[in-house]
Amino acid sequence: MAKIKVASDWLAACAGCHMSLLDIDERIVTLLEHVELRATPITDLKHPDKDGVTVGILTGAVNNTTNKAVTEQMRDRCQILIALGDCAVFGGIVTMRNFVGADEALRRAYIESESTVDGKIPMSPELGRPIETCAVDQVVPVDVYLPGCPPSADAIWFVLTELLAGRMPDLKDENLKYD
Repeated sequence: MAKIKVASDWLAACAGCHMSLLDIDERIVTLLEHVELRATPITDLKHPDKDGVTVGILTGAVNNTTNKAVTEQMRDRCQILIALGDCAVFGGIVTMRNFVGADEALRRAYIESESTVDGKIPMSPELGRPIETCAVDQVVPVDVYLPGCPPSADAIWFVLTELLAGRMPDLKDENLKYD
C-alpha cells in the first residue's frame, strides 16, 4: 500500500504546534510507516508536491502576503486541510496587531522599542507585505480544525490516525481538552 503524503507549514506562529507534533515521540516511527512527510518546516522541501498531497497541515495565522500565498498553495495542493492550533483556527494572539494596524506594530517593534538603536523597519521585495491578520479559514476552506495553544500531541495523533483510517476526526472530550 502506498504511503499517504503529508505536508505542513507554519505561518505567523511560534512553532509550538510543530513542536507538539514532534511530541508524539516514538509514535512518529509508527506514523512514518504509513505517511511520507513531504514539505514541512523540518524537511528541506519547502512546497507541497505540485501533483498534490493527501493531508496538508497549517499552523499559525495569516498576516502577510507570503502567508496568504502559502495558504492558498497548500489548499490547492492538498485533499484535506487541517488548521492546527489556535492561531490557525482563530487567528490567535497574532491578531492583536489588528487593533493598532501593521504600520504601528512595525514601528513599535523596529523603531520605538526600548532595546532598539538606530532601528529601521525591514523592507525588501523578498518580504511579504503585511495584511490584516486572520485565521486560515478566512482565506481558504478548512476541513479539520484542531484548536489548542498548542494542541496536545495526543490530539494531533488522534486526528492523524483517524485520517489514516479513512475517517474524519470527531474532536470532543479528551481530544479537545485544554491543559
